[in-house]
Amino acid sequence: MSKQKLCVNDAEATVVVPAVVTSSTEVETATFASLSASLAEIRKLKGVIGYILRSNSSAIIDLPPTEKVTEYAMFSSQMVEFSNQVSDEFSLGNAESLIVESGTVKVLCMTLAENKIGVFMEKDAGHAWIIKRILL
Repeated sequence: MSKQKLCVNDAEATVVVPAVVTSSTEVETATFASLSASLAEIRKLKGVIGYILRSNSSAIIDLPPTEKVTEYAMFSSQMVEFSNQVSDEFSLGNAESLIVESGTVKVLCMTLAENKIGVFMEKDAGHAWIIKRILL
């Protein structure tokens, strides 16, 4: 049984879907909580638009309230899956991170354990420090 909680602020929308913790998922839950705290710090950086963090049982979406939130979520999910497929097909090993740039937006996609991360930022924002901060 999982609970759903929706928090909406004027400046941003945050969706939190907490999982029921069992003894086998305590490590995963701790990792998710740690990543959540790191991403909350990263969200405050200039040029960062927002982020999506999801595990098998929980998700946090911290993006400005627009009609594109669903599109951003689908895009980051598909990019992580695509990078995994390409890595497998060409025997490249696990991809640490994937950067996708459009005309105005850049997206950093990562997978850590069972957690999938999408950080959306302005195209000219630096992403190297963000990668290091997430991997800490």
